[in-house]
Amino acid sequence: MSLREHALSLFRSAVGTVRPAPMLRRAVQLQGEGCPQLLVKGQAFPLKTNLYLVGFGKAVLGMAAAAEEILGDHLVRGIINVPLGIQESLQRAGMQEMLLKPHSKIQVIEGAKNNLPDAEALKGAVAIRELAEGLTVDDLLLVLISGGGSALLPAPIPPILLEEKEKLTKLLASRGAAIQELNTVRKSLSLLKGGGLARCAYPAQVVSLILSDVIGDPLDIIASGPTAASSHTVQDCLQILTKYNLLHALPCSVETVLSSCPTKPTAPQEYSHVCNFLIGSNRLALEEARCCAEGLGYTALVLSAAVCGEVAHVATLYCQLIRLLRLHLTGPDPAGGPLSHQLSGELLRLEAELGIPGLNLSEFLQALQGLEPERPVCVLAGGETTVQLRGTGKGGRNQELVLRVGLGLHRAQALEANSPPGRCEIVFLSGGTDGQDGPTEAAGAFCGPELVEEALHEGLDVEAFLSNNDSYTFFREFHGGNHLLVTGLTGTNVMDIQAILIRATERR
Repeated sequence: MSLREHALSLFRSAVGTVRPAPMLRRAVQLQGEGCPQLLVKGQAFPLKTNLYLVGFGKAVLGMAAAAEEILGDHLVRGIINVPLGIQESLQRAGMQEMLLKPHSKIQVIEGAKNNLPDAEALKGAVAIRELAEGLTVDDLLLVLISGGGSALLPAPIPPILLEEKEKLTKLLASRGAAIQELNTVRKSLSLLKGGGLARCAYPAQVVSLILSDVIGDPLDIIASGPTAASSHTVQDCLQILTKYNLLHALPCSVETVLSSCPTKPTAPQEYSHVCNFLIGSNRLALEEARCCAEGLGYTALVLSAAVCGEVAHVATLYCQLIRLLRLHLTGPDPAGGPLSHQLSGELLRLEAELGIPGLNLSEFLQALQGLEPERPVCVLAGGETTVQLRGTGKGGRNQELVLRVGLGLHRAQALEANSPPGRCEIVFLSGGTDGQDGPTEAAGAFCGPELVEEALHEGLDVEAFLSNNDSYTFFREFHGGNHLLVTGLTGTNVMDIQAILIRATERR
């Protein structure tokens, strides 16, 4: 198998382990007949004819199908909000296991076209709120949450209009706001986010099963934390709006709501009726990919499950890391030599600049010292980068990251022209685990050091495409589009996966 085939296999294995059905079956069981109990990660919840279900997010349709199969007749009624067109897409892809059975007790509402809140998503949010408010102390509400849940649970605090909230969210995203920042603002303007859904369901028991698409897996940020006590206040929201120079461009309705928001976080004891369970994450997906890589004969290392920051800076990090790996595998600079020392120093500087949570490059660089030159190396990472939009092109953060890595490797080869390392094969992959990267049908892309030179032969100027944020158009035109990673919708979402695969073909 080629490195590219291996990279694709690793990506598929990572995604496969966080698909809805396997996750639900690992976490949830039904136990007992006379006195049935719902077991969630070993914690028991008594059942009568009192079990209701709501959900929202890109993976929730498959989660609901698996949950209904487990719960059977104990489920009274359910409502889920899922992305527009997902049922048809999954049907067309033959993914029947992610679809609800005929005569299901769960109502499906589709909305949030292009992952933006809309009238249909609002309709679903209203229905979910009404169901939650009608519950009693004897009821149990099972809440399914995954990435994309924020756009699918829009219920702005009056007098804010949905269009005003959407416009503000789009402005923040276009200026490079991270998902944590977006969701902190959304919580301050929403009836159901920031623990609002849990408060609506009181005094019923609330049990949430959560698939994380946020770095660090903070429960109050995933889907804007509808069942978690918020750790943020209105001051945090105002600081974010100030940071992106939006504080003085707010609609009057938003100003009105922010001026009346509580200045202190909600007390945790107000959520004593809630149990939140994290059942899937990027870290879990990376661990599966690591095992798969080792099975294919690689020395496999996980860099981080929390890679974040502006895509250009993250691309530089990966380029320098690839250069260092080449030196360790093929020479001419021995481990600890001048060039290795220089690259290690640059990587540590980038680590400090990016501030990636939990990243320990000193420890990682130490591990590189023990690499066996005859064994190929696989470095895995995950997270979510941000892109500052300066152009009008079409793309996504993964495709732009891959294109920037390709350009960086090309420039590095020019620097190493006088003393090139030995030959090796290199593949870099970055893809969204939900199968969708920006407003494109691609999940991401592949590249190697030869990408820019080959593109020039085809009359394609990589830097021009990047300056217009037009990475998708580049990859669609380059080699007939065969460097695009196209998976179709996966039915899950745990942010992005990156993989560096490298093997020596000749030592200097």
